[in-house]
Amino acid sequence: MEYNPEIHSIECPKCGHGMDEISYGGDLLIDRCTNCQGMWFDQGEADLLKQKWMGEALDTGDPGEGKKWDAVDDAACPRCGKDMEKVADPDQPHIWYEVCKEHGMFMDAGEFTDYKNETLTDWFRSLIKGLG
Repeated sequence: MEYNPEIHSIECPKCGHGMDEISYGGDLLIDRCTNCQGMWFDQGEADLLKQKWMGEALDTGDPGEGKKWDAVDDAACPRCGKDMEKVADPDQPHIWYEVCKEHGMFMDAGEFTDYKNETLTDWFRSLIKGLG
């Protein structure tokens, strides 16, 4: 399965449905599943979108449904087909997402919104972790 950027036809690594390209401001294209609403970010895109005002508006999926899909452990990279690694966000360890070290990351519905909006509780957790 070789990815050809001229033909946009990647499949969701969790549910296998097609993904649509969603544009933010015309300069950033994110892939969102047409079924489970999970989001694929090519390398660096999640951090770019995290810095954008109202970037979480692209995360339109139901977080409750996202939690159900989070239980799926076997997810292949939609670009290369290799198994992705499930990792916890270092700043918010309650957020788990799948990573392909070569191509990007996948977040279930609702996870990007949580990732973008670090709470005061998350900040205190990281502060305490840094003291230990």
